[in-house]
Amino acid sequence: MRLDHVSYVTSHDQLADTVQRLGSRLGSTFVDGGVHPRFGTRNFTLPLANGHYLEVVCPLDHPATDASAFGKAVSQRAAEGGGWLTWVVSVDDVAPIEARLGRPAVEGHRVKPDGTDLSWKQIGLLGTMEDAQLPFFVQWIANHHPSTDGKAVAKIVKIELAGDENTITKWLGSDLHSAIGDGVEIVWVPASENDGDNGIVAVHLATPTGVVRLD
Repeated sequence: MRLDHVSYVTSHDQLADTVQRLGSRLGSTFVDGGVHPRFGTRNFTLPLANGHYLEVVCPLDHPATDASAFGKAVSQRAAEGGGWLTWVVSVDDVAPIEARLGRPAVEGHRVKPDGTDLSWKQIGLLGTMEDAQLPFFVQWIANHHPSTDGKAVAKIVKIELAGDENTITKWLGSDLHSAIGDGVEIVWVPASENDGDNGIVAVHLATPTGVVRLD
């Protein structure tokens, strides 16, 4: 289990502007990730060091958006004005998590503009929707991880998180710091200082020109 990526939501109309703004701040270039047909969403990804990546995702006007947990989560966050959705951890096998949560993982895939079909399994979105501090889990199945789509020039060094460490540890079934991995600091922010909401407050990324805080 390890930190896989962080997910940022915007509206479809603001997708291009958001990608350009964040990419400019990080001195990096996003890659068009294509459409998630089963979730009714579309994303751009930015490769980061240490096998991580930053996702900017938006909902589409598509039936799958309201029919899938991920589509609903993205659509709801976009309606709230966008911003950080969640953090995601990758596992080699989702079967133990399926057993623990008592439900099967959902299969996902997207076709990149170059025709490559990327596939994975994910589980835990219902928990994320109930409590935004909780990550969901992903098991990559086939083809290249988004962190390899281009040259990584930035890396995650700190995550400001509103929530409770014991709650997240119980959800993960693992020690939080082991799941996050070395080199990424977690700073706890009281929910009262985040408009009463749990979840990601900001992500700090080291770039060639200094550390950038994305909130």
